[in-house]
Amino acid sequence: MRVAIATQDLKRLNAHFGSAKLFAVYDVTPTGWEIVEAVDFGEATDESGKHTNDGGTDRIAMRVEALKGCHLLFCLAIGGPSAAKVVSAKIHPIKVPEPSSIEEVLMRTQTMLKTAPPPWLRKVLADAGMGLAKPFFDDED
Repeated sequence: MRVAIATQDLKRLNAHFGSAKLFAVYDVTPTGWEIVEAVDFGEATDESGKHTNDGGTDRIAMRVEALKGCHLLFCLAIGGPSAAKVVSAKIHPIKVPEPSSIEEVLMRTQTMLKTAPPPWLRKVLADAGMGLAKPFFDDED
């Protein structure tokens, strides 16, 4: 499963979707994780919603496009219109209430994959073609 984490420093989940300077992108499996890339946006907002050096471009669409292929997006906050664009790109946004280390986020994701994933995660996995194996019950005695 590919996850993106909104960050300012590549160490912590510590940014809002629209103001993240970076997105750390990882492939996570039940047995580990590996960094795929760090998507760098350099210029960010001041978290008041005002973009710096916007130049009239659709910054949200640019971010969503850069994250295509990700299944989950972890961030501190994301606005409604941005969340709608993320969801329409088949990326499930997850708002985390407090900053935490990227390693903590990856460990929690890994634990969810190893144990019984919640229904929303099973749906994400199924939509991505990574459905979990269903238990096999043999009717023969």
